Amino acid sequence: MTPLVSEIGTGKRPNTGLVREKKHLNIYVGNMSFDTSEGDLQAAFAVYGAVSTARIATDRDTGRARGFGFVEMSSQTEAQAAIAGLNGTDLQGRTLTVNEAKPREERGSGGNRGGGYGGGGGGNRW
Repeated sequence: MTPLVSEIGTGKRPNTGLVREKKHLNIYVGNMSFDTSEGDLQAAFAVYGAVSTARIATDRDTGRARGFGFVEMSSQTEAQAAIAGLNGTDLQGRTLTVNEAKPREERGSGGNRGGGYGGGGGGNRW
């Protein structure tokens, strides 16, 4: 009998034969009032099912709400019902845009973003 070989550190995952179900559905909520709180957002979605998290995007410098947020719901069925039920409805005087959030795009490793001093030499003036 051959001993089991460990695949730890090889980057390989054992094939368990199981398909993993997405734990949470991330929902984008746009066109929100700047006065909407995370509690308000959670309450609006809780009508349709269990809300895992409700987050409002804020400006990094000022801390002010940016007018959009994300809600995570644990049930795909409840999340789809919330999207259908809340998209185009009014919350605090604003018509909401509600849809399934798209995954974040890779931003890269920084690199050269352009800008900065492209300079050129002016030669020696003296």
